[in-house]
Amino acid sequence: MGNILRLLGRRLVALPFMILGITLLVFIVLHFSPGDQATAALGEGASSDAKEAYRAAHGLNDPLVVQYLSFLGRLVRLDFGVTTPPESPISTMIAGAFPVTLQLTFWGVVIAAIVSLVLGVVAALWRDRWPDQVIRVFSIAAVATPSFWLGILLIQWFAVGWRILPSGGYTSFFDDPGKYATSMLMPSVALAIPVCASLIRVVRTSMVEELDRDYVRTAIGNGVPRGEVLRKNVLRNALVTPVTVLGLRIGYLLGGAVVIEMIFSMPGVGQLILNGITNQDINLVQGVVVTIAVTFVAVNIVVDLLYLLINPRIRTV
Repeated sequence: MGNILRLLGRRLVALPFMILGITLLVFIVLHFSPGDQATAALGEGASSDAKEAYRAAHGLNDPLVVQYLSFLGRLVRLDFGVTTPPESPISTMIAGAFPVTLQLTFWGVVIAAIVSLVLGVVAALWRDRWPDQVIRVFSIAAVATPSFWLGILLIQWFAVGWRILPSGGYTSFFDDPGKYATSMLMPSVALAIPVCASLIRVVRTSMVEELDRDYVRTAIGNGVPRGEVLRKNVLRNALVTPVTVLGLRIGYLLGGAVVIEMIFSMPGVGQLILNGITNQDINLVQGVVVTIAVTFVAVNIVVDLLYLLINPRIRTV
């Protein structure tokens, strides 16, 4: 418990500085991106006086430092501003779209974890035999498959060809659990497969290393059932590295979810980013990117804590 509290304390102390760095990077990159907010808001036909009045009203003529401090002040209040006309609160839009992205990422993590765990354990237990060879071929093929391309293939097969799943859209679980499951299945699989392919190799390697340790042979030689040794000792110790790797992959899953949402026409933050880029709406893009980045940092803190909880060699009771 002492190590867990110390790690949590260090992460919480570092969290404001990480968020500050994220916001600074996002602000600078988007500030110097092509496009003019006044032109995007008022249209190409707006007069120079109207554009200048817009810039003055929204602080676009202020020094860069003043603009950044104003941006931080709004973030503290969870206020990302409004979109270009017709104006809508960006915070409200993110609050409505981000849960869809989180759900897609969550199911992607669940599928990746289950598939990689099962196939990785099977490959380790049957190492260098035909199940291991088949799983190795699958993992190599899957890791080389982009998620967006796999998503298009799934739509072609299951929606256009066999017509057993919807090609896109999103239905809330509370509205219709059945339609929710069918609407989330293909996007989640397309998002998870490339990630679980790399995790399979990590799980297999960790399992093989644990199976070759002396304590496993000693326990089995003393009459402890092999299944009990695998379940209580080998599997738990072997999960330390895969959990860490999966935590690092969550950032990829969040980014991949943005692309998958566009392919499957899901109302997540991917659509917001696309709209923001199309309309040159810097405030909207800033709000979405900062939200995703802060979520990624928070998830990695949770993963660090899980790492301590499942690793008895560095955890103090």
